[in-house]
Amino acid sequence: MPLTPSSGSSARAQALAQKELYPASADAKKEIEEALHSAAPAHKRVLVVFGANWCFDCHVLDDYFHSPDIAPTLQKYFQVVHVDIGHGEKNLDLAKKYDVPLNRGIPAIAVLDSSGKLLFSQKQGEFEAARSLPAANILDFLNKWKPASP
Repeated sequence: MPLTPSSGSSARAQALAQKELYPASADAKKEIEEALHSAAPAHKRVLVVFGANWCFDCHVLDDYFHSPDIAPTLQKYFQVVHVDIGHGEKNLDLAKKYDVPLNRGIPAIAVLDSSGKLLFSQKQGEFEAARSLPAANILDFLNKWKPASP
């Protein structure tokens, strides 16, 4: 079950926050290239998720991504790349490239097709308060941006 304000305990919150979703040493450009390379033959899209390990809502969104309601859709239609923004100083060139205004909050998402074309970039901080989002909203988002069946 995804972590929500009513279902989460402080121990669960601490466990989420200790997971390293955004490795500081990762080469985000290379990871995006690799995701695009594997997305093409699988007819998938690439979700570029900008965030940071210190961001609780980034961990909550990832927890949703692994929930039974969302994981099957995510795995079937998307490759996910976590892009570390550090404390607002890292990978700013990628945020600019994918037209994601990080000042609206994180996590922030861009959706790419398998050729790397930008299909969607979050402009209004839609996922910034992931802890308050119903799972259905995240699933609706994924269904909206999943590729058409070949």
